[in-house]
Amino acid sequence: MKNIIAFAGSNSKTSINKKLVTYVSNQVENVEVEILDLNDYSMPLYGIDHETENGIPDEAKMFLKKIKESNGIVLSLAEHNGAYSTVFKNIFDWMSRLDGKLWSNVPMLLMATSPGARGGATVLELANSRFKYMGGNVVSLFSLPSFHDNFSNEGITNLELNAELRKAINVFEKSL
Repeated sequence: MKNIIAFAGSNSKTSINKKLVTYVSNQVENVEVEILDLNDYSMPLYGIDHETENGIPDEAKMFLKKIKESNGIVLSLAEHNGAYSTVFKNIFDWMSRLDGKLWSNVPMLLMATSPGARGGATVLELANSRFKYMGGNVVSLFSLPSFHDNFSNEGITNLELNAELRKAINVFEKSL
């Protein structure tokens, strides 16, 4: 059976992106899912002086290993001021020091959500355009606007958005 990893680009204990990524990854059929939490990979802010003096943190090596050993990635990015959250950017920077093509061409379902009507569209566009230079193989995209209006414990409540998500999942499943 194929295995996928899923994680949110957030360290919030109440992350709406983690809720989304957990829900979506469990909709992918015929795979084993491992949900990763960036809080389990705490490391200092990236800096060349820190790297020179202390090397690359083991947590970055472990996270990169998870990516390389997976058959697929489901990632939902939090948007902070139109960009990645600091915690995501930090792990991304540390992993890039190990491997410039850190995504390793692993198929990815890339998502974002937010409380607002744009659903993290800016960070989604940023990541989609940037990841390809870092070995990214984004096969499917999904943005969930107005999270609190369109998501419940049962999943996506808006029928049109749910159909859009289902299409994104189907494309991702076929790429595995």
